Amino acid sequence: MLDVMIKGATVVDGTGAAGAVGDVGISDGRITAVGALDGGAAHVIDADGLVVAPGFVDAHTHYDAQLFWDPLASPSNEHGVTTVLGGNCGFTLAPLKADDADYIRRMMAKVEGMPLPALEQGLPWSWSSFGEYLDALDGNLGVNAGFLVGHSALRRYVMGAEGTGNVASPEQVADMVRLLHEALDAGGLGFSSSQSTTHSDGNNDPVPSFFADRAEMLALCEAVADHPGTWLEFIITGCQGYFSDEEIDLMTQMSVRAQRPLNWNVLTHASSAMDRTRHQLGASDAAARAGGRIVALSMPSIGGLKMSFATYCALYLLPNWGDVLYLDHDEKKAKLADPAVRRWLDEQAHSSQGAFQFISEWSNMQIGDTYAPENAGLTGRTVGEIAAERGVDPFDALCDIVVADDLRTALWPLSSDDIDLAWEQRAELWRDQRVLVGGSDAGAHLDRMCGARYPTEMLAEAVRRRGLLSLEECVSLMTDTPARLFGLKDRGRVAEGYWADLVVFDPDTVASQPIVERADLPGGCERLYAGAVGVEHVLVNGTEIISDGQPTGATPGTLLRSGHHTQTVLP
Repeated sequence: MLDVMIKGATVVDGTGAAGAVGDVGISDGRITAVGALDGGAAHVIDADGLVVAPGFVDAHTHYDAQLFWDPLASPSNEHGVTTVLGGNCGFTLAPLKADDADYIRRMMAKVEGMPLPALEQGLPWSWSSFGEYLDALDGNLGVNAGFLVGHSALRRYVMGAEGTGNVASPEQVADMVRLLHEALDAGGLGFSSSQSTTHSDGNNDPVPSFFADRAEMLALCEAVADHPGTWLEFIITGCQGYFSDEEIDLMTQMSVRAQRPLNWNVLTHASSAMDRTRHQLGASDAAARAGGRIVALSMPSIGGLKMSFATYCALYLLPNWGDVLYLDHDEKKAKLADPAVRRWLDEQAHSSQGAFQFISEWSNMQIGDTYAPENAGLTGRTVGEIAAERGVDPFDALCDIVVADDLRTALWPLSSDDIDLAWEQRAELWRDQRVLVGGSDAGAHLDRMCGARYPTEMLAEAVRRRGLLSLEECVSLMTDTPARLFGLKDRGRVAEGYWADLVVFDPDTVASQPIVERADLPGGCERLYAGAVGVEHVLVNGTEIISDGQPTGATPGTLLRSGHHTQTVLP
């Protein structure tokens, strides 16, 4: 007798093949049969009218901390995600020296938007080595989870405070390489790093990995080559706009030296900037010619980004805006009331190129929560509408609202690229072998975004509403494609012998719920949250973690370790 049978579903197997009505049989956590099945099962899921597909693989998360207080990885679990990959951008919680725990917590709070009280109260901080960190998670996971080894943690462990602002000595590089070998032997999935100017620590200094020279970068990548089932992840300043020739060469050599694929975060597309998109993807072509492989991550959803002048967000990353926004509260507020400062900020914002260019379209900024009596009734309206009504410049209208609210106004930039042409171009990019759907940042930037909802958003928008992708193609892009790129053994397909990581959903209703605020983090901290619509069942290793749309609380997830749960994918 089977443990579980999913009965009468349309089976979309993840390969892109046409779906067909059938049953899925599960025993001992694995899929044992697919088709018209006879016989009984201890538990039968009636899936008539529903789709059964492989669970979604989220390639770029930061669940490194959250899984300690929330092993279910919410809300990713509600959106059908069964495997999360963390340790990205060079930011991990191990290896760790006890004296550096406060530095690492404050760095993660700043660079990844994890509330400091949650980090202080929600984790045991009981590990030193990377292997000990993995062991602390193992056995209490609602989803499958694996982690890259972060460069900034390696650098801080070896160099201490000298890791900020200094080039490593050959001896220090050798120590980092040794630590990386140890971490990969323990199950780390590969190596991640950041050399982006957008990443700063709790002291507002560039993160430690930013100061690594080329020799250090390549030495660490060469170490990865010795370990099966590993890969590289990287972010550099050019990811946000245009890669320089030097950046393309560095990424190419990282992949070549490691003999592993490298994925970078994140390709932002605008219909008016196709030349930029082509240039960025040219890095993949350069790597292929040299014997490497570079893949760009691309998010399939737009919008859903919350901002505020009061707290660190993408506004702080506009050119030179930090000169004002990092001032203390009262001085910052006074500057924002100054017409001359406003003109300067507006000019600086409009000089931005790349990922943050859209922010300076002030007319498209939607007002969220407000606090001052004079701002009553503005929630839900755009700055453009308010400015036209008042007869003022849009940026002046925005600053007037924000200053009146003591800088607390919630702001939601709306994309001006929510047009048919842009969506058609995005669909072509998703099909490109140089692009991978992903980049949710789930588990990070908790007060600013909820990227975890992208699977149901993609199914609802790209498949049902716009018809840009077939259901089968969309499912494949979020399951088998990432599973094959990262060498995940026996995951990513509905096929006999594969682990029963499955999602059962209604194709006619599947979508994300609206984003709301929830104060459910340790320390009473808030986060943005979006549940799912139409996701009826989610199984991890054959056990339901979502049943009838509700979390079960089960923790059947596997801690994915390189070489054991993954296999090598060459460039």
